[in-house]
Formats: sequence, structure tokens, C-alpha cells
Amino acid sequence: QVRLMESGGGSVQAGGSLRLSCAASGYSIRTGSMGMGWFRQAPGKEREGVAHISTGSSRTYYADSVNGRFTISQDNTKNIMYLQMNSLKPEDTAMYFCAARAPGSWPPDVSAYAYWGQGTQVTVSS
Repeated sequence: QVRLMESGGGSVQAGGSLRLSCAASGYSIRTGSMGMGWFRQAPGKEREGVAHISTGSSRTYYADSVNGRFTISQDNTKNIMYLQMNSLKPEDTAMYFCAARAPGSWPPDVSAYAYWGQGTQVTVSS
């Protein structure tokens, strides 16, 4: 059974940085075929895709709102996906989720993701 667990959230001032981690169990990032991604959801808003990474890390995709500030990556030896977040803004405040999906269209839609973590809270103060 695929399980995903996020960590690394917290409170930071605007302009600061955080690195989120998504540890996978029951699935090997190195040998598996699923793509992965990061999503976020603020209170009263829909869940939105932040960044996606394809199998083998060959392709990445970022939402316009985070492009140039966030970086998605994978460490195959640790079986962990990361989201490095720099130059954080108050509007980045949300619960952040990692997810995994079977190969499909690119960039993937939120409906393509079958496996989800519990989320980690990121709060950015001005």
C-alpha cells in the first residue's frame, strides 16, 4: 500500500524559506512509474497544484504563482520528494499535500492523483 507523509511545514516570515519533505512507503521512487506532485489548500479555497514531477524526474511543472521561487525534486536513495520554497509570501499560507499518480497527461490534473498524504501546514507572516 502506498503511503505518503509530509513534513517540514511551519511558520516563517515573508521572504523566508522552507523545505517540505514527502516520504514514500510501499512505493519506490527510483524504480516506480508514478509521477508525484505538491498541492496546497488555503481555508475556503480549492486545492491547487503547486508543482509536479514526472517519473525519473525528467520533467517538472510549476504553477505560475510559484514559478521561480519553488523547486520540486526527488532523492531516490532516500525515497523522498522535496519542495524547496524560497521568497515566501503571505499568500503561500496553506496546508501543503504531496500526492502520487499513475502516468498520464501532462501537466497532470488534481483528479489524476490517487495517493495523498495528510498535509503539513505552512504559515507565512508579513
